[in-house]
This record gives sequence, C-alpha cells and structure tokens, in this order.
Amino acid sequence: MKKFFLVAVCSLVMGAAVQAQRYAIIDTKYILDKMPDYKSAQKSLDDVAAGWQKEIDKMQADLDKMYKDYEAEQVMLSEDLRKKREDQLLVKEKTLRDLQRQRFGFEGDLFKKRQELVKPVQDKVYNAVQRLATTRGYDFILDKSEGITVIFADPKLEKSDDILKELGVKN
Repeated sequence: MKKFFLVAVCSLVMGAAVQAQRYAIIDTKYILDKMPDYKSAQKSLDDVAAGWQKEIDKMQADLDKMYKDYEAEQVMLSEDLRKKREDQLLVKEKTLRDLQRQRFGFEGDLFKKRQELVKPVQDKVYNAVQRLATTRGYDFILDKSEGITVIFADPKLEKSDDILKELGVKN
C-alpha cells in the first residue's frame, strides 16, 4: 500500500511539473521577413555592401591589369625597375587584402553596419518575445529558424504570428 501511494504521489508531482512547463515555438526568420523595418534595414545593408564590393572589384581589376602589364614588360625592364614594379604590386595587393578584411572581415565594417541597422529590429522582436512569454506564462520559447532543430512541433504551438501582432505588423 505504501509503495502504491508513493508511486501515485510521484506520478502526480511529475505530472504537475511537466504541466507547469509551458513552451512555444517561433520562427524569427519568418517574423523578420514580415517586418518592413527589417526589409528596409537589410536593403540598406545590401546597398552598402554592394558599394564596398564594387570598390574592391575595381581595385582587383586594377591589380590584375598591373600584373598583366608587368608580365608583358618584365623582360625589357632593368633589375631595379623590375624590383620596383614587384614592390608596387605587393603593396597594391596588400592594400586590397587589407580593405577586404576591413570591409567584410570578422567585426569589420559590414558587421558594424549590420549592428547599426539590423540589431535594433532584432531587439524589437526579442522584446516582443519577452512580453509574449511573460503575459502568456511561457517557460520556454524555442526558435526553429536557425541553430535549433525541431523534429516535430505541434502547429498550435507556433506563435510567430502572435509576435508579428505584438509588433503591430500585418501578415
């Protein structure tokens, strides 16, 4: 009788603990794609990146032309001139690589620009998620867009549209 009572109480406590953990699933990529602020920030970021890429492509074309000219004239150049041209090529190549790293490298200009333009929109979503979790009593909200793999999710748990509603975005 004691064992039966103990098992019943444990089952009841575990069942209550499982019930107490409420969770929801959202898709931040879906949410961000529906937000005009995000689309605008992403377009601005893409435009800036395209301008920087054009600048780098032009420098690369100039460098390629310098290499081609050097190869064509190399046999006619004196040792001093050849060394001088090789040094110019190396300096130009280093300048190009430094600019690529500055613009597109880890924590480079593109990263900083993304922080400036996109992060405020992401913060709005995060704050809306926090408000939703607080007001509806969710213990966990999982993001299925990136990183976390959700093998199965009951569609009624999907709350991305609720986040959009919280943000005032029509979908």
